[in-house]
Amino acid sequence: MDKFLNVLKEYWNYEAFRPLQSDIILSIAGGKDTLGLMPTGGGKSITFQVPTMAMDGTCLVITPLIALMRDQVDNLKARGIKAEMICTGMSRQEIITTLDNCAFGNVKFLYVSPERLSSELFLKRLSSINICLIAVDEAHCISQWGYDFRPSYLKIAEIRKHLPGVPVLALTATATPEVIRDIQSQLNFDEPNCFSQSFARQNLAYIVREADDKLSLLIKILTNVPGCAIVYVRDRKKTKEVAEFLIDNGFSANFFHAGLPQHVKNERQAAWKSNQCRVIVCTNAFGMGIDKPDVRLVIHLDLPDSPEAYFQEAGRAGRDGKKAYATIIYSKNDGAKLKRRISDSFPDKQRVLDTYNSLGNFYQLAVGSGFEAVFPFDLQEFCKAYKLPLNMSYNALKIMEQAGYITLSDALDNPSRLMITVNKDELYSLRHGNPEWDNIIQVTLRSYTGLFADHVYINEDLIAQRAESTRETVYNVFSQLSKTHIFSYIPAKKTPFITFTSSREDIKHVKLSKDVYETRKERFEKRIEAMQGYAEENSICRSQQLLAYFGQKQETACGVCDVCIAKKKNSLSTEEFDIIVSRIKTIISAKPVSSNELLRTMKTSEDKTTQALRFLLDKNIISIDQNQLIHISKNQTDD
Repeated sequence: MDKFLNVLKEYWNYEAFRPLQSDIILSIAGGKDTLGLMPTGGGKSITFQVPTMAMDGTCLVITPLIALMRDQVDNLKARGIKAEMICTGMSRQEIITTLDNCAFGNVKFLYVSPERLSSELFLKRLSSINICLIAVDEAHCISQWGYDFRPSYLKIAEIRKHLPGVPVLALTATATPEVIRDIQSQLNFDEPNCFSQSFARQNLAYIVREADDKLSLLIKILTNVPGCAIVYVRDRKKTKEVAEFLIDNGFSANFFHAGLPQHVKNERQAAWKSNQCRVIVCTNAFGMGIDKPDVRLVIHLDLPDSPEAYFQEAGRAGRDGKKAYATIIYSKNDGAKLKRRISDSFPDKQRVLDTYNSLGNFYQLAVGSGFEAVFPFDLQEFCKAYKLPLNMSYNALKIMEQAGYITLSDALDNPSRLMITVNKDELYSLRHGNPEWDNIIQVTLRSYTGLFADHVYINEDLIAQRAESTRETVYNVFSQLSKTHIFSYIPAKKTPFITFTSSREDIKHVKLSKDVYETRKERFEKRIEAMQGYAEENSICRSQQLLAYFGQKQETACGVCDVCIAKKKNSLSTEEFDIIVSRIKTIISAKPVSSNELLRTMKTSEDKTTQALRFLLDKNIISIDQNQLIHISKNQTDD
């Protein structure tokens, strides 16, 4: 352990490991296949980065999150550690160069997206790299029973055949017991070996507040609870609307979603992390890989699709161990909205097939052609061309991905590229014709090499800073020079990619199996129901509800969620309250009864029973009909 602590101190400047990190590291060091189940913010990356730095060879890191991949590579390089990445969108030559660097350049970490694992080029060159460890991030993606199954993850087991004796470290923040078993099976573990810690967060209070006017309640919460906040909403348009509403009400706020230009995302993320902006209103595209310890509030204005997603997002609050709140603002029609996502996420099979057929036509692929073809993909352009609804078409393509016919990558931020297409003498004579051009060209030549030979990745912000100019000016100069064929300028573009993982099929022969469609739809429905149930359950401790979903038991209630606080107000202990409520429910489930009959039947004092009844009535768990009989509320029996 001493050598691992020395690595931790030298590269990360930490004196000790967090709980569970040392156990996982020692397991890996012993050559054992290991599953690490660590909550969001638990320091998962340290568990493979530290042991790799103490070993000979390269760690192969498999992750589906391209933005997170790039962040981790940049962070490692900033610490003086050699790291590379391979993902969809890179040219063949770029991939070859990266793999050669890993084989001969003492690279410690090679990050790859799972789609690259089966490519002939990757497999051919893998044997020349000394791989000492395989780290699988977001390991729940390998399980068909998980909430984010990705077929490309199944290729990891095949990679193990090429790397005999190399241990696997699988990491995830959220997994049910069923998924935990499946991860280890799918990755061909020699024997079950899972390290996990309780998901309980003593400093985090889970709250559900019901309100028809959500924005007014949002203002009230932000006013009463000081500190940095994240507000999650469902769609991109709403991020801007809510952020502007908060600004109009005197709050420092901004919005964030995946469709923003990368430099804008970087600026807003940096402003929020440095507390120049207090509230970031965002979709679920925000938060991955961001380790900001002092978030005091995570608020959901819309319900996520699953308890797994909610637990990850809520877990971004209070990582410093101080009191924090994870709050859902809920209204009764949210349940109906949540259930509508089922039909949106699972269009009927014929629509799925028609969308796949249109995709083949979009790229002018003949039936039987296109195997392993990769294309930039603009969903809006595709839908406009065939008059298709955006959301439903996207989900239809995701189903085809599950079926193994295509892969739809996350949008990849491709940096700007620049090449000078004239010789040095021609460029020299040009520079003296325009002082502004001259300044920017000189700065560019000083900042980058190889511009006369090939396209080079550039950063307009860096050039603008060094030239004491603006990004817009740099962009305009490069664009004008490109029009006159002096430069070849390819501006940065956020591009997802479609890969045809099998030749284009006639839709008559496309198979959407039960596992791909019906079973996944059924499991999606169950997660939706579990999320709605969490929001509407008002008698069980919030923390206990979440932990039970993940197969963990919390003996005592948290004492700080809205349910526990309401019970305290009734001056009953949590244990006593739960017993009384259980008895009341048992009695009135058999048949509605009057309050007098209920009090006679109960074996507790009238005062305590009355307190419990008031709570259940306030929370609309029970109701009293026109005949003054107490029964379970209709919305409870429907659920």
